Amino acid sequence: MAWGLLLAAGVLDVLWALSMKQAEGYTRPGWTLVSVALLASFVWLLGRSLTVLPVGTAYAVWTGIGAAGTAIAGIWLFGESLSLARVAGIGLIVAGVGVLKLAP
Repeated sequence: MAWGLLLAAGVLDVLWALSMKQAEGYTRPGWTLVSVALLASFVWLLGRSLTVLPVGTAYAVWTGIGAAGTAIAGIWLFGESLSLARVAGIGLIVAGVGVLKLAP
């Protein structure tokens, strides 16, 4: 259950980053409200997962999901550059998250 909450927090983190882009410096009220709601939601889910998971592992996994997911979403949705270095970096993040999930 804690890992599921952590995964959901990571996905909401990606959506939050995307909503910040759409909020255009928090000048668009609708997207600003969406952004704040997503922020509150992922912080709550992360906090719930920390009742079971070690903080170092959970935080690293959460930031990894957020970083890799946001980079992929930026490439897909906003046409951000896709290079071998970016793919390798995202791959290393995903591999690191996988190792942390499997670690005792």
